[in-house]
Amino acid sequence: MNDPTRRAILARSAALLCAPVGVLALAQADTTEAQPLDIVAKKFEYVPPRIVAHKGQPLLLRFTAPEVPMGVQFSDFGVRADILPGRPTLLRFTPDRAGTFTFHCDVFCGTGHEDMAGTLVVSD
Repeated sequence: MNDPTRRAILARSAALLCAPVGVLALAQADTTEAQPLDIVAKKFEYVPPRIVAHKGQPLLLRFTAPEVPMGVQFSDFGVRADILPGRPTLLRFTPDRAGTFTFHCDVFCGTGHEDMAGTLVVSD
């Protein structure tokens, strides 16, 4: 039992036996299903105008536009989508930092387009 080589082999074997548990935990965390949050993009606002999320937890946003084509851009996270009337648009992303971020309509939708924005609040 005091043989250094044997102890090293046992230590490596124990580490290998524990490794799959860590990998499984990561795989389970990655497959977490986000509950969809419904957001209506209408002239000239998002309803609701404020989204609250947690850093590292996936978001699934389901946008609808009852009137005209719209867009949404979360520039701080590098994601955007077109929102077409009569067809839900799903947008998935995982906020990677905490803070308060503004999202905007990036498809001209009329005279109030410049003010069409919402807020994403991400906590740690």
